[in-house]
Amino acid sequence: MGVGRALMLALAFLAVASVPAALALLFCYDEILDRVVCGWSEWRERSRERRTIARLDRAVEADALTRDIDLSDFDRTDRRPLEQLAADLRRLGGQRLGGTGRPMVWHSALVLAYDDRLRLACRALGITEHLAELDGVDQEIERVRVEGVLHAAGLALPAARAGHRQWHR
Repeated sequence: MGVGRALMLALAFLAVASVPAALALLFCYDEILDRVVCGWSEWRERSRERRTIARLDRAVEADALTRDIDLSDFDRTDRRPLEQLAADLRRLGGQRLGGTGRPMVWHSALVLAYDDRLRLACRALGITEHLAELDGVDQEIERVRVEGVLHAAGLALPAARAGHRQWHR
C-alpha cells in the first residue's frame, strides 16, 4: 500500500507541474503549429533545391568541367578581382570604340591596355587566347573572338553585346 501511495503522489505532482505547460500549449497551439508547418515546408524546399542542383550537376557534368581548374590561383594576393577586370574592360572598351579625335599614340596605348585586361580576364576564367601572338587583322579577329567568349562567360563588354551597333563619326 505504501508503494501505491508513493506512485499516486508522484503522479499528482506530475499533473500539477504539467498544468502550466498544458495551458501554454492550449493558448499558443496556433503559433506552435505555424512554426512546425513553416519549418517542414522550408525543409521540403531546401531538399527540392538540393535535388534540382544535383540533377543539373549530373546533366551538365559539372565535376568534369571544374576538375582541371586550380582553385589556388583564385587565392593569390597579386590576382586582380574579376569584377575590377570587367569594369576596366568596359571602361577601356568604351573609350576604344568612341575615342575619335585622339592622337594615334593614345589609341595604341589604349588598345594595348585593353588587350592586357582581356588576357588577364581570360587567364582568370581559364579561356585560351592568342592576342600576344598575333598582329594586324588577325589580332582584331582574335580580339572579337575573345570578347565574344568572355561575353558568353558572363562579362558584359561594350563591343560584345548582341545587337550593339558601333557608330563611326
